[in-house]
Amino acid sequence: MTGLSFGSSQARVNQAVAWAHSVDAHVIRVEFPWSVLEPRRGQIDPGALAYTDYLVNRAAAAHIKVLVLAMGTPCWASSAPRSLLRKCKPGQHDGASAWTPREPAAFGSFVAFLAARYSSKLAAIEVWNEPDQANEDYLAGPNKAQHYAEILRAAYPAIKRADPHMKVLGGSLVGSNGAFLKALYAAGIKGYYDGLSVHFYNLVLASLRYTHEVQLQNGDTTPLWLNEFGWSSCWPRQRIQQEQACVTPQVQAANLANTYRSLARTRWVAAEVMYGLQGSRREDFGVLSQTGIHKPAFAALHSVLVSPFGAPTQVTVRLSRRSGRVLASGSGPVGDYLQIEALGNGGIRYRALFTLNRFNSYSIALPEALGAHGLKVSVFQYWMGTAKTATAGI
Repeated sequence: MTGLSFGSSQARVNQAVAWAHSVDAHVIRVEFPWSVLEPRRGQIDPGALAYTDYLVNRAAAAHIKVLVLAMGTPCWASSAPRSLLRKCKPGQHDGASAWTPREPAAFGSFVAFLAARYSSKLAAIEVWNEPDQANEDYLAGPNKAQHYAEILRAAYPAIKRADPHMKVLGGSLVGSNGAFLKALYAAGIKGYYDGLSVHFYNLVLASLRYTHEVQLQNGDTTPLWLNEFGWSSCWPRQRIQQEQACVTPQVQAANLANTYRSLARTRWVAAEVMYGLQGSRREDFGVLSQTGIHKPAFAALHSVLVSPFGAPTQVTVRLSRRSGRVLASGSGPVGDYLQIEALGNGGIRYRALFTLNRFNSYSIALPEALGAHGLKVSVFQYWMGTAKTATAGI
């Protein structure tokens, strides 16, 4: 995400593209609201179109492709209840915009227009945003999986007719338990996308792995696009922001670097698009502050985008004694479950899964029954595998 709101000034667009170029980004993800671009059936708003033209062309001049997030139903097409439609104003993105179109083909025509107009300047078109999000800010109403599948099945062939080479992304999922994805398969989405978009902020690597497993169980080998992930550097001013745990600027930087490095050789993940470029008054996910000051995350992001194949931070473990028990503590890279094992008397005596705290560290008191002597403790992260196991004895 660039942090641009739709219709930002040309100066704001220029600055955002310049920042993206300076960090060596290849893609920026921007929302193109259907409700604003086509406020009346068959009539593309000239002012809104001038904005998208300028944005796409400025990015192309900097050798950056735009990943378009197409969403938001116009008043004339919305299936929203009458109570919302009465308040709906053409050209605005409001409550009625979250409801699916009565005629999915109308959305198909809109995204086909984008594909034809911008063609190779786009990285992909992502169909809608977070249909499984419980807050219903993006997809409201009943039978969400069925309605989303209808949108996707209308969009894919329309886009391919306009530009056979345009990538179409389905899903835009926030849930990592696989339930909504399975419902989408049951609703018939297979064959109507070139990749599945996911937006994961918690246990990013574990969420990707489980989603991929659900894909394979359903015969789906299309790549995943991690189109939103990130951490807010709002600690210690806040504890929680946008439902996510606040971290320090230094942890934000380390998390971004470690995630990109962990995914660099993962063939089934096609893209990683972090959120976001610049922070704002209400959230601190950007690698730049609200005033444009570089955070540590800016240098970290630039480093991994230029050279992504470095090794992630290693798992560590230290042992100490406290009140007759062994205390295992250490740190590791963000994103996945870790496993701890304690060996003694010739075999495994204790095993447990755990997650790191917001600062990527842990402290685990082993059961008192294990004693405080003659133990060997091993810790590894699932994503990195047992080859990167950290061990210590006491």
